[in-house]
Amino acid sequence: MKSASEASYQYVPVPAFEDNYIWVMTDGHSAVVVDPGDAAPVESWLREHGVKLIAILLTHHHADHVGGVATLLRTFSGPEGIPVYGPAAESIPVVSRALKGGDTIELDEPYGEFAVLDVPGHTRGHIAYVQHAGGDGAPHLFCGDTLFASGCGRLFEGTAAQMLASLDSLVALDDDTQVHCAHEYTLSNIRFALACEPANPDLQAWSIRARELRDLGRPTLPTTIGHEKRVNPFLRADQSSVREHVLASASARGANGSSGMSEAGSIDRLGVFAAMREWKNTFR
Repeated sequence: MKSASEASYQYVPVPAFEDNYIWVMTDGHSAVVVDPGDAAPVESWLREHGVKLIAILLTHHHADHVGGVATLLRTFSGPEGIPVYGPAAESIPVVSRALKGGDTIELDEPYGEFAVLDVPGHTRGHIAYVQHAGGDGAPHLFCGDTLFASGCGRLFEGTAAQMLASLDSLVALDDDTQVHCAHEYTLSNIRFALACEPANPDLQAWSIRARELRDLGRPTLPTTIGHEKRVNPFLRADQSSVREHVLASASARGANGSSGMSEAGSIDRLGVFAAMREWKNTFR
């Protein structure tokens, strides 16, 4: 088996729907696709580049992440079939290789070794994939709708405590880990982040740069774990500069942050995080 450094990898965000990215990992001959909610843009990309689809990775069951799988299997599966990896804790009929946290995947072509992390919160069984040594030598994270650039996923099925724990597991990855989020939510997330921490100079600079990228029609992704630590308020719930504005907003909205109240009556890190996530749900 060749090493990742010997593989000429590309990580390509293929746009789908209004703001989804379907990530394609390719060595120029074969490809792995992550969360193909729509088959058409993937089909077009594979045919345009003459690349063979050899595996599909799914992070969770939502239709905009799995809806294109059946069509891709019908179109591209040869006699050997195409493996579809996905979370064991969710019901996804197209999954042929069910995974849980602690599992690993090894692919020969294109080369890839992926560790699986359990990251519940957005959905109960959400998983993420970490390629610890990608084709460019850096680690790569495919996190679905758990972590976004300057934001995090909405809590559809899980709890704030689950989501915070999941984000903590991602923040523990190396700072240079490339973060391949599944949506282009960055500008709206930055607007909210600035409401949470308006004096953050890294966030202010990122706001300008992200707008420049979008004005040029370029994605704001991938981001990195190190960058998110500096600009993402959901990873900074323990910072007084974030806490102050989140609790002021919660007070103005009549929210009490009771899910994070300690015996002393003060709101702890989880309470700040929960109040922030609730605020984001209605932020405009």
